[in-house]
Amino acid sequence: MSADTVLGRPASHRVSRRTAAKRALDVVIAALLLLTLSPVLAIVWLLVRTSTPGGALFRQPRVGRYGRRFVMYKFRTMYADCPDDLHRAYVSRLLSETDPSAGGEQGIFKLRDDPRITRAGRWLRRTSLDELPQLLNVLRGDMSLVGPRPALPWEAALFGQQYHKRFMVPPGVTGLWQVSGRNHLTMRQGLDLDVAYVDQQSLILDLKILIKTLPAVLTGSGAL
Repeated sequence: MSADTVLGRPASHRVSRRTAAKRALDVVIAALLLLTLSPVLAIVWLLVRTSTPGGALFRQPRVGRYGRRFVMYKFRTMYADCPDDLHRAYVSRLLSETDPSAGGEQGIFKLRDDPRITRAGRWLRRTSLDELPQLLNVLRGDMSLVGPRPALPWEAALFGQQYHKRFMVPPGVTGLWQVSGRNHLTMRQGLDLDVAYVDQQSLILDLKILIKTLPAVLTGSGAL
């Protein structure tokens, strides 16, 4: 008999409390960041909107917790109406690669010398500023501050059964993968870290990842 049962607190109750604490942390930090960074968001919005034709915000379907789909927000970094055939072929190749350098200088999921990326978009990706609108997804409950990267539906279909556990938690703006040398990992190593995060998840682990995220982004070793 487990200690939780003896004390009258089933494991499910402990999980519920952890989930509630995680959600509270998400809402407080995301709201504070949006308020604090509002001038930066306004400047980036204006930069994207005026640099190339198209809207400033990019909306894309992603796979969330339990496989539910949601619309994720980013600042647009590509020319409008670009096809995604290059990216599909690239990710398919990465899933069979054993060489970490396959991820290129920008990291896994980001194709090197991608002709679809605008000049402003390259800077936004390098600084991870394009990811800031995802704080809105956190407030909406689609995402968490910390969790596995939100996958595209067709990416999720390629991952395989062994990585389905990563969809048992909300996807994150940052995660264990991003602060573990993302640019030096193969895609499968990164997916293994996603599964490891689900197995080890705790509020303390989330706080450690959040603390490590800023230096990882500033040094370019874990651009989101």
